[in-house]
Amino acid sequence: MKKSTLIAFAFAGALTAVTALNPGHASAAVDNGNGTVTVQAGDSYMSIANSKGMSVAALEQLNGREVGGYDVIYPGETVSVNTYNAAATTTPAATTQTATTQQSVSQAPAATQTATQSAGSYKISFYDPAVLGSNMGYNGVAANLSVFPKGTHLRITLSDGTVLDRVVNDTGTFAYSNPQQLDVAMPNASIPSYGVTTASVQVIG
Repeated sequence: MKKSTLIAFAFAGALTAVTALNPGHASAAVDNGNGTVTVQAGDSYMSIANSKGMSVAALEQLNGREVGGYDVIYPGETVSVNTYNAAATTTPAATTQTATTQQSVSQAPAATQTATQSAGSYKISFYDPAVLGSNMGYNGVAANLSVFPKGTHLRITLSDGTVLDRVVNDTGTFAYSNPQQLDVAMPNASIPSYGVTTASVQVIG
C-alpha cells in the first residue's frame, strides 16, 4: 500500500473520531438493509442514532458499548441498529395476523352449520349417463328439483358406508315422480349389484 493511501485512511479515521463529539453532523452511514449500517468518514454514534430516531444510549447498549462512554468509530466499521428497526416494522404484521385470526374464528360456526345440514333418508338408484347417450359425466345426481334445485351439492352416505359427493344436475323419471328418491350417476361397471338401496343425505353446498 502506498504511503499516501495510508495517510489518507489515517486522516479519515481521525476525522471520524473527532466528529464523534460533534452533535450537529448528519450521518453519512450506509444502510446495509440487514439492520446494520457501515460507518463513513465523519460519522459518530450521535449522528447515527439521530438518523435512526433512537437515543445514543440505546445504540450504545445495542452494540455492547459503555453507556455515556467515549465512542470512537472508524470508516468501514459496522454498527447494528437492528432492534429499533425490528420494533418499528413488526407491530403492523402482528396486528394484521390477530385481525385475520379473529375473522377466521368468527366465520367458523357458519361453515360448520352448512356442513352438517341433514336432508334425511332417501331411496337411491343408479344409472349410467353414457348408456343413455348423455355427456353429463359421473359427478351428478338426478333429483326432484322442487326438493333439491340444480347445483345443490349433496353428500350421500350409502347403507354400506360408501360416501358419494354429487351435484344435482338432472331430474330422472324415478326421481321426478318420487321426491324421496335420488338417481346417482355411475359407470355401469361400478354400480352395486343390489341396484337400489337407502342412504342418508346431507346438503353441503
